[in-house]
Amino acid sequence: MFSGAQISLYPMADDFVGIIMQSLSALDTHREHLRIETDDISTLIVGPPERLFPAMRDLFVAASSTGTHCVLSAAVSRGCPGEPDDPICRPGEGRMPGEALDARIAEATAVVKAAPKTGRHVACQFSLYPLGADRHMDEIYGCIAFLKASGVFDRPKNFCTRLGGDAGPVFAALAEALTRFGPVDGHVALDVTVSANSPTRV
Repeated sequence: MFSGAQISLYPMADDFVGIIMQSLSALDTHREHLRIETDDISTLIVGPPERLFPAMRDLFVAASSTGTHCVLSAAVSRGCPGEPDDPICRPGEGRMPGEALDARIAEATAVVKAAPKTGRHVACQFSLYPLGADRHMDEIYGCIAFLKASGVFDRPKNFCTRLGGDAGPVFAALAEALTRFGPVDGHVALDVTVSANSPTRV
């Protein structure tokens, strides 16, 4: 199964190039487990879902630690039928086919509550797309129920859900949304925006 993310980083500073280039070094400790390719638009990260989100977290924490208003935009996907299977994407422990929604909600909630803290507060909004799934709204409502119990739920918004809190649990919640909801072997996508140090934070 293929899983990966196309991510773009936007520091709101005159020295945005320096911040981006320096922040990319935060990915170095993840390169052994991921395929990482950067061009002039975005950085592609390919690998198992449980490795993608810690890498994204570390990149964003590094960029936002400057105190600059910083935004990360990401398109994340698992199981895309248009991408070749890649052995590097093989997940570790995952959910079992046929696992009940209530059990998945409980498991995801426990993972987020146990996630390590980074000391960096972030705001996030994202949308879950369980593509090709029968009863896809059941999966979306299940994900929302998980988020409400996770400790990082902020509020619903049109077309998305807003999260807030320490970057550790927030990125863990995104990982759980991708891996625990939607068809176990199907195509699931997330549209993610994360912000830190906003001068208009509400």
